[in-house]
Amino acid sequence: MKIRYLGHSCFMLTESTGTTIVTDPYGAIGYKMPSVKADAVTVSHGHYDHNNVGAVKGSPVIFDEEGTYEIGGVDVTAIKSYHDDENGERRGDNLIFKFRMDGLEICHLGDLGEECSSALIEMLLPVHVLLIPVGGNYTIDAEQAKEYVDRIMPAIVIPMHYKTKGLNIDVDKVDDFLDKFESDEVEELEDSEIELFRDDITEDSTKIIVMERAKE
Repeated sequence: MKIRYLGHSCFMLTESTGTTIVTDPYGAIGYKMPSVKADAVTVSHGHYDHNNVGAVKGSPVIFDEEGTYEIGGVDVTAIKSYHDDENGERRGDNLIFKFRMDGLEICHLGDLGEECSSALIEMLLPVHVLLIPVGGNYTIDAEQAKEYVDRIMPAIVIPMHYKTKGLNIDVDKVDDFLDKFESDEVEELEDSEIELFRDDITEDSTKIIVMERAKE
């Protein structure tokens, strides 16, 4: 399967069969979202930087409610969580999405804001690839994100929702999160896409992969 980083919390996930899902497409956040086409779009919550479904071409199916789904052979599970640490009192609910693609379990945490709990971790496991917000302010911060990584123990972690060039949203840079890991655990790519195979995934260690944002 392939993962392409489109910026902010938006990824394009493509199974080897060709089924394509876009997560949390964004609106006006300081830079323009690339032109993409997909079979489905997932929306973690209704904020403008996560719900711009009109930007995705191809008449995709929209998943924006809790439940289990299937699209083109890909199993999709939407799990209710909270956008803050007060049971949604400040920012409402957040949907975590899990995808099973080519034998891999991918988890997109959306704008998760609640503290790490055993109950939530049990609902998420197993996870091979974790897409996690790390910028704080509107989501969990670097320290909380590190706790989620330690508890979930995925093979690959891809940080999202952090300050990058051009972004006009008040969140922290990725550095605070990366500083919590050893240098040999972190890989900073100059590319916006990676391809993963189930046989290449080892569950003995965790690799943090920072991806460049696709600009077209």
